[in-house]
Amino acid sequence: MSEITKSYEAREIEQKWYAAWQAAGVFAGKVEPGKEPYTIVIPPPNVTGVLTMGHVLNNTLQDVLIRRARLEGKSALWIPGTDHAGIATQTVVERQLRKEKKTRHDFGREKFIEKVWDWRHEKGGIILEQLRRLGASCDWDRTHFTMDEGYSRAVLGVFVDLFKKGFIYRGKRMVNWCPVSQTALSDEEVIMKPTKGFIYQVRYERTDAPGEYITVKTTRPETIPGDLAIAVHPEDPRYAGIIGKTVRRPLGPTAEIPIIADAAVDKEFGSGALKITPAHDKVDFEIGQRHGLPPIDVLNADGTLNELAGPELAGMERFAGRKRAAELLKESGALIEAEAYENNVGYSERADVPIEPRLTWQWWLKYPRVEEAKAAVRDGHIQFHPERWSKVYLHWLNNLQDWCISRQLWWGHRIPVWYRKGLDVEKLTEAELADPEKLHVSLEGPSDPENWVQEVDVLDTWASSWLWPFATLGWPDENAMKAAGFDQFYPTTTLVTGPDIIFFWVARMIMGGLEFPRPGEPLERRIPFKHVYFTGIIRDGQGRKMSKSLGNSPDPLDLIAKYGADGLRFGIISIAPQGQDIRFQEDRIEGGKNFCNKLWNACRFRQMSGPMGDNSSLPAIMARLKADQFDADDHAILDRLLATTREVDRCFAQFEFSAAVQALYGFFWNDFCDWYVEVSKAKLQDEATKENCLALQDLVLRQTLLLLHPFIPFITEELWQLLGYTGAGRFIEDSRLQNASQVATAGHDLGLVIDQAAAQSVEKLKAFVSLARTLKAERGLASRRDTRFLLKADDSQWEAVTINLAKITRLVGAEEIVRQDSVDGAPAVVTPLGTLALDLAANLDVGAEKERLAKELESLAKHIAGTEARLANKAFTDKAPPAVVEGAKKQLADQQAKRAELERLLQALS
Repeated sequence: MSEITKSYEAREIEQKWYAAWQAAGVFAGKVEPGKEPYTIVIPPPNVTGVLTMGHVLNNTLQDVLIRRARLEGKSALWIPGTDHAGIATQTVVERQLRKEKKTRHDFGREKFIEKVWDWRHEKGGIILEQLRRLGASCDWDRTHFTMDEGYSRAVLGVFVDLFKKGFIYRGKRMVNWCPVSQTALSDEEVIMKPTKGFIYQVRYERTDAPGEYITVKTTRPETIPGDLAIAVHPEDPRYAGIIGKTVRRPLGPTAEIPIIADAAVDKEFGSGALKITPAHDKVDFEIGQRHGLPPIDVLNADGTLNELAGPELAGMERFAGRKRAAELLKESGALIEAEAYENNVGYSERADVPIEPRLTWQWWLKYPRVEEAKAAVRDGHIQFHPERWSKVYLHWLNNLQDWCISRQLWWGHRIPVWYRKGLDVEKLTEAELADPEKLHVSLEGPSDPENWVQEVDVLDTWASSWLWPFATLGWPDENAMKAAGFDQFYPTTTLVTGPDIIFFWVARMIMGGLEFPRPGEPLERRIPFKHVYFTGIIRDGQGRKMSKSLGNSPDPLDLIAKYGADGLRFGIISIAPQGQDIRFQEDRIEGGKNFCNKLWNACRFRQMSGPMGDNSSLPAIMARLKADQFDADDHAILDRLLATTREVDRCFAQFEFSAAVQALYGFFWNDFCDWYVEVSKAKLQDEATKENCLALQDLVLRQTLLLLHPFIPFITEELWQLLGYTGAGRFIEDSRLQNASQVATAGHDLGLVIDQAAAQSVEKLKAFVSLARTLKAERGLASRRDTRFLLKADDSQWEAVTINLAKITRLVGAEEIVRQDSVDGAPAVVTPLGTLALDLAANLDVGAEKERLAKELESLAKHIAGTEARLANKAFTDKAPPAVVEGAKKQLADQQAKRAELERLLQALS
């Protein structure tokens, strides 16, 4: 057994153990009949991606869950992979080509796709390598990519299947359009930004009453040539007599357009009149559909104005066209005013330009299994954590719109549709689209390909990733499913993701899972996962979301280099309470490193304190304990160990990872290191008590390392080995994590039963010491060891102090503690063992002491009010276990007694 070195060298140990784990196949998900499965599929990062703080949090939590599952003896599998990220990847490669003064069209589709594959092979695995640095224990032999051959067959097969079932159709509808990438975008790919510009007040002359006008406001005067009507609210009295009349369009080709009534118009905005441009606004399109207005599209795909905009604007870039349109309106007298204006404008996430609402032919999907998808969450088959997200999910499902699944890109899954050569695709009717002589849809393609032309569009990236939970397990190929252990690992267990993609990914995966892998089976066997944990968004100190553009996000690899992977993991989880956004604080990451150092030093102290006994298993350590030698501190640390184990178990069951970390921190730092190790030093000097003390430390450290391992795997593995806990296994994850009752039972079998009264007496001593230290620190005496304390205590309290007097004075750093009948006039604090005061003679600042006591009373009053409210709540008193209710009553009595003593102390100073 090697010696634990003086300092923990994170980088060296991380590299050593990650290589060892991989070489030994520790991460491999194995089909093990009889074992409970636990499966996670990684939310596949974009193949273009690099590690961000969001990835750190998300993947650390997944790793925590999968490592915990292994320690619990489950058949655990974490499937990794990457998403081909259609538009993001194509944008990256096209950007490289622009540096060579070339475009994809210079190469043609096939050659360009070859270039994308070359880029993917060279750069596409970067983020997965970075996840290894973090300690992610994925089964890397199962790494998937959404453009892999098998996965692609699943994606295209689903398109064919849904088309044949009538869920997929081709239609001309409004989409988000990027004029740079020249493709439709999902809402998720559009970023709303506040944008400064102008709002233009324009007048339209009535044709039935020359010289009279209707005034509208618009931010887009360049689209006026596409206006087809002026809409007003049917109940707006200002326009009651002129609905049905016409006005003259003030820009572009001359035309008279009708005044129509529609309830969608906001009477309160501007003049209450709205120009209707169906080709360039979603609301206008819907109004136009209701009134039979055929759209006029005045923009080209690249955002330039076309000939329908009129000769003065045709060929102009859209923003230059906007400026010119305003000038033309001013020259004609139609522009009343141009007012500075700021509004939210949608930008293409990749191209960073304003998107255009645009009417285009696209492929659309009507969602399958919608009602079952609602029931899956509503009835608890799938549980959301926090639960409040289920309401958001159900609201979206109740307001579904068909999904635009086509993209005008080259990189991606090319849609398996072929058109008969010679047809004008843009003019095909719905009937013709159903004619197999004109449209062919299949996985293999037509038997006479020379007579057909394949669809040029590819599928939306989300139209491949919605199959992720089951396509990564070999579906639909039966041989691949068997090899992957589909029946063992599906449904998966837990999905960890962000709430920002609850619609784009989570909801769609649920519908896909219900539709495809196990048709006809009960709902609970078709769901893709049983739990969904939604992380918060990581923000900077100002509350802004971390992003590259703001430059407010640290590089996770720099943090790993500075604090170690374990320090980063422990720190980030400690500031990530369930369901809340996270304010990033680097000092908390440093705190994670400090905790690792504390753990290292405590284990080193144990190794230096005496010979290591048989640590090969829990029973072996238990056998070394001597129940008859247990003192109150021994009972207390074992009681706290079991309580902490129970709390961590509860936290995992409730997905409260931050609370688990805090519980472990508090136990190890405060209960074990600051108290038990300190009080053990005297026992380690006595040969009669040393062996038992060391055995108990070994038990505590063993259980603590097991509890901590999912959070900080590298240091716990190293210490597990150095303290001789390996036993028959090779690694810590070869062992089993016992719950509190299992540890207690092992003790009972050896005659060891925790003395609760003794354990509680130690808790009082801890509180006494803590309050005494605080009293010293408040007066700048923290480091002084010549402090004299006065204690007003009853006989039982004083007996507890005198029994432990040497220990208490050493831990407090006091010269002596003297019993007094009164401590009035001295700075004092109420402890479980009496009222403790500092003997400062005439040096007391009465005003400051009164202020301190008043603040303490104010704080205590809030606690008392909370406890009283709890006991007044009938739901609590009727449903909580009697012991819990009695505990709350005792807590209230103690609080009230403390208040009375504080009030007395305050009165004595008056």
